[in-house]
Amino acid sequence: MKLTIATWNINSLRLRQSLLHQLSALLVPDIICLQETKVPDELFPEAIAAALGMPYVLKRGMKGYNGVAIISRLPLTLAENTPDWCGKNDCRHMSAQVDAGCAPLTVHNFYVPAGGDVPNRDENIKFGHKLDFIAETRAHFAAYPPARAILVGDLNIAPMEHDVWNHKQLLGIVSHTPIEVEGLNAWMAEGWYDALRHFVPAEQKLYTWWSYRNKDWAASNRGRRLDHVWVTPDLKAGLHSHQILRDARDWVQPSDHVPVAVTLEV
Repeated sequence: MKLTIATWNINSLRLRQSLLHQLSALLVPDIICLQETKVPDELFPEAIAAALGMPYVLKRGMKGYNGVAIISRLPLTLAENTPDWCGKNDCRHMSAQVDAGCAPLTVHNFYVPAGGDVPNRDENIKFGHKLDFIAETRAHFAAYPPARAILVGDLNIAPMEHDVWNHKQLLGIVSHTPIEVEGLNAWMAEGWYDALRHFVPAEQKLYTWWSYRNKDWAASNRGRRLDHVWVTPDLKAGLHSHQILRDARDWVQPSDHVPVAVTLEV
């Protein structure tokens, strides 16, 4: 079967839930993975999922920060034994089994710590947390190699030269520092394949995030690719197409991230 999975850092689900109608109409996803939902589970607006014709909802949220959710047209089963990354219980990851194709598919939805502004773990505990989080994810997938799996989310790292608007200028900026890139690449090497770069060659610019600080974000185009879709090698042959909903950056009350989707045969 053909499956379309979308990922979006919505930056407050209750504030922007109406925008999911536009996302659904344009991308026609079977599964939507959201990050930074910023809503505790008991206040999660499940009616929006039903309105989209996506009756299956899994969520892991907290008040005001972080939070991830998966909404789906297809039945979902929550994976209960996912690690408590860095022992913080801060709602940055969930995984689910999806009834899709000839065998179940595992979907991982991640929101990696942003890491603050100073790229030095001795001076910035947020940066240290980010590095530790990435190291733990790498170690986990090294111990438990993934298969028939898709990993999506806001990984808060733009690893390649053309994943940022100015490679040399951003080498000292959190999200593109060599130590972060090394960590993310080590994580991806534990059984994952970069689905977006399957479609967009490494020498081409590719962005999914534009700062709120740039009033005319499109004219300056100082973007970064912080949002990712990875698949296990056993799904690579089924990759069909991708979409980056750049126009969503101009929606009313937009997120600073835009939705990303990949379609594949599973």
